[in-house]
Amino acid sequence: ALTTLLFLIAPAQAATISGKVINVADGDTTTVLDVDRTQHRIRIGGIDAPERKQPFGDTARQSMARMVSGKEVVADCHKVDRYGRQVCKVFAQPTDCPTCGMTLDVGHAQILAGMAWWYREYAKEQPAEDRVRYEAAEQDAQARKLGLWRDANPSPGIVTTGTPIQRASSVVNPPEYGNGSSAISASR
Repeated sequence: ALTTLLFLIAPAQAATISGKVINVADGDTTTVLDVDRTQHRIRIGGIDAPERKQPFGDTARQSMARMVSGKEVVADCHKVDRYGRQVCKVFAQPTDCPTCGMTLDVGHAQILAGMAWWYREYAKEQPAEDRVRYEAAEQDAQARKLGLWRDANPSPGIVTTGTPIQRASSVVNPPEYGNGSSAISASR
């Protein structure tokens, strides 16, 4: 009985959510509808994309939407954030590989395309392999001046005044994500 009680009051450590993406709020937040028709708000772990009112915010959201909108995904979740969202590493099927299965790590793909920063503040929550991959992806995107790295001063930040941070942006179409991309995870 005590074991059952402890199980019931212990916080959920990990969960896997499978379902269809029914909404892409921004470059790092989606809503997944599972087989039981339960909606799960998912925050992509390990990344921080610009907010919609920030430079590259709409472009980052469009990039995420191309990868996952209306598609089946698998989300490996490890915590719930202060907004009640599941924080997860999300996998989708690459757009150009119908036989690959859920091998595309969408967070890594966002960083690699310059659509998000690697979220260093939460790096300790990531496996060591992911920390290395995400940091390398960010360095690559920065060196190649992809996405938000085209800006003279691309720094993450929350818009708290209702006034967007003003910076020039020139991204029109980020690269597509497919089987040939180094954003493919070997672990899936």
